[in-house]
Amino acid sequence: MGDIISIGTEIWRGGVNTWDCDEMGHMNVRFYITRATEGLAGLAAELGMPFAFAPHANATLLIREQHIRFVREAQAGASLHMTGGVISISETEAWLLQVIYHSDSGEPAATFQTRVAHVTARDGLAFAWPETILKRAECLRVEVPPYAAVRSLSLTSAQSQASLAQADALSMQHIALGAIMPQECDVFGRMRPEQFIGRVSDGIGRLVQPLRKIVSDNAGIPLGPIGGAVLEYRLIYLDWPMAGDRVSVRSGLQGADNRTMRVLHWILDPETGKAWGTSEAVVITFDLEARKVVPISQTAQSLLHEQATPGLTL
Repeated sequence: MGDIISIGTEIWRGGVNTWDCDEMGHMNVRFYITRATEGLAGLAAELGMPFAFAPHANATLLIREQHIRFVREAQAGASLHMTGGVISISETEAWLLQVIYHSDSGEPAATFQTRVAHVTARDGLAFAWPETILKRAECLRVEVPPYAAVRSLSLTSAQSQASLAQADALSMQHIALGAIMPQECDVFGRMRPEQFIGRVSDGIGRLVQPLRKIVSDNAGIPLGPIGGAVLEYRLIYLDWPMAGDRVSVRSGLQGADNRTMRVLHWILDPETGKAWGTSEAVVITFDLEARKVVPISQTAQSLLHEQATPGLTL
């Protein structure tokens, strides 16, 4: 990748705890978003909103959408830091860049392009940025580096068709079901962002384990224990559950190529049938001993095509 120059202003610094890591031996996706959300508070302070996530705030930043690239895995004990900046800003929204780096090597671990809205803290109603923030945003402008750019997904506007009825019509797999606990909510009562991806992570085995077996059984090479990893993620936050609300995750396979599979998730309200959010991910099958991608053979691609859900979109 060559020499990496940190982009933007430092907004967070820390590391990876053993309990942040999952059965794959690296930091779980929910904790990347936990760090990114904490870093967002640091970036808000740089914009002139130092108390944006405090209980007494009148205005805050509400995440609408995120694009994530997982560049280099982070294992227990790794030292990390994060920088951030402003990609673009409009009347009430902004696209922000956050990059988590391995502090020892300077290599990027993960990148986030996050669309946020400037909203009233409790009602979540968007309103215009004050002039002082617009001026600070100009000083925080950054360009998206190649390693953070959208690669296999798209950030084009998507009108979600997600609903419980449509999930049933498409026979999407039911991978997770539960309720939002008070400790999973922020100071304004909304579910914290990492819970979206966390609920998917908790149930993902039901969807991908049979798919990984298809890949490994038809790899044609000796393999160690098999796991998986995500390379790229797009999350769209449509509404925010509060304590006591229930969430159901319905998922399906969109397709596969010679290296990756693309899976899609709808996070739904099982009471009303509406969508809390949607996401799509580019995933790999991973040899846990070699720490390498397992290629997807033509035979495996054909078999995976039979498992795909036609018509599945965000």
